[in-house]
Amino acid sequence: MNTPHAQTWKADPDGGEHRIQINVSPHAGEVDLSALDGHGGGRALLDPVSIADLLRNGFVYPPHTIFRDVKVASTGFDPTQDLHGDPVFHFTRQSIAAQRRPSAGAVNEDQLLNTYHRLLCEAVSRSSSAMHSPWLLQSGGKDSTSMAIAVAEAAPQTTCITYLGGHEEDETGSARFVARKLGLRHESLVCDPGRSYDRYLACVPGMPLLTADFATLSYVDLATEIAANGGDGILDALGSDPYFGVPAHWQTRVLALLARGLRLPPGVFELGLVGSSFGLCYVLGTVQMDGFERFYPGSRFTDAEVDGLLGSEFAALSKRRLEVFRADIAAAVSMEARRRVSATILESAIFAKGMYAAKALTLRLAYPYCDTRLCDWVFHEVPDDRLIGPGGVNKVLVRQHIARYFRELPYVAAKGSFRFDLCGLARQRFDQVHAFATQAQALLPGAPIWLEHHRNLLHNKYFASKFYLLAIVLPWLLSRMETTAGPVHVAH
Repeated sequence: MNTPHAQTWKADPDGGEHRIQINVSPHAGEVDLSALDGHGGGRALLDPVSIADLLRNGFVYPPHTIFRDVKVASTGFDPTQDLHGDPVFHFTRQSIAAQRRPSAGAVNEDQLLNTYHRLLCEAVSRSSSAMHSPWLLQSGGKDSTSMAIAVAEAAPQTTCITYLGGHEEDETGSARFVARKLGLRHESLVCDPGRSYDRYLACVPGMPLLTADFATLSYVDLATEIAANGGDGILDALGSDPYFGVPAHWQTRVLALLARGLRLPPGVFELGLVGSSFGLCYVLGTVQMDGFERFYPGSRFTDAEVDGLLGSEFAALSKRRLEVFRADIAAAVSMEARRRVSATILESAIFAKGMYAAKALTLRLAYPYCDTRLCDWVFHEVPDDRLIGPGGVNKVLVRQHIARYFRELPYVAAKGSFRFDLCGLARQRFDQVHAFATQAQALLPGAPIWLEHHRNLLHNKYFASKFYLLAIVLPWLLSRMETTAGPVHVAH
């Protein structure tokens, strides 16, 4: 049974600012951010350590937010505890905790799949019950394909939409085939970096908090398209990784070994062919990362760059926020177990982008894979080999569910995701983001210098990824530097 969200306004005992605490775990049902409706913002409430979080990792470490006076209870944090004090984190869905899980030979294959299908259909039905015109974000990958099967039965009025952000993982054809065979309407949206950014800027005043997930712009682009076409709700196929498990393949292990927390001279990225090679830059960036933080996706600013951007040493304070998770990380007996912890921490990014965009566009948002009944059943009742198979094959049960309806699909060879044209954004919007950086020098004094110095390197995704982070963070901060949030106007 889903639990209600804890939302409290707590008066400061010294008679100062109010303190806000919100339960944002999607495992507790639809998230209500209305407690932030009266939040005035203002530069004094913007937290520079949280800005460092965003630049270093793409999200703010929970339970913190971009505002000093707002804390959030994401999964792993008890929403009844005082998150403004000394918060405690504990992730309960480590595989070792599932003591009731049956052996591989103790289950009936058909019955197992029938139960999974029924629970997923029920999760879709419950989560979409208040939506008249829901849209499913259909990446073309395993999770969205399995959900589309359930949607066709439980919410057949749903429209599927697939985003083509780049040609590296183009699964539009697969997604369209799935939707049409299931009798669902299918639409697609091709990435236009300029259009996506304009839509993001339009949403900024209504986005209550800030995240810099690398799918933020594509998500806002999709959500705006859905709203413009009469949709009133979004079904998102995120949320199953922590309880299905996150296999650690050889690439993950190599990157974890390379992450040494070293500080290299910044000029090393401009030596010879390094500046033009995404692979070399990615490896050199990894060498400077914390081993656990390398689990987080994307190329981000190094600690030295973050301190330069902020004009003070905030990177170490950002890294210190990882300490609240150290007990669970230490208790994780394998790299796969540590990745489960990282996936749970990452909720602050992967779910937040949707929550904030939906709030800005007055859309309902649901994550059926976070349904408590479905999560608990998979975690306790599905054998280990149906979660992660030999060779690290992930989500075996989901693959078997899809196989009941379809032959082998392209997602088997390439992971599905909402990509974005990072380099295209840098080409189209450099001057605009540089203008934001100039206006925001009170918070990020080093941002204009970084942009000017790296302008000729933004054809490399490594640097374009960092440009993307600034493009997301700067206009939002500008809109909150005054006590009343408003749109940011800068000529293209």
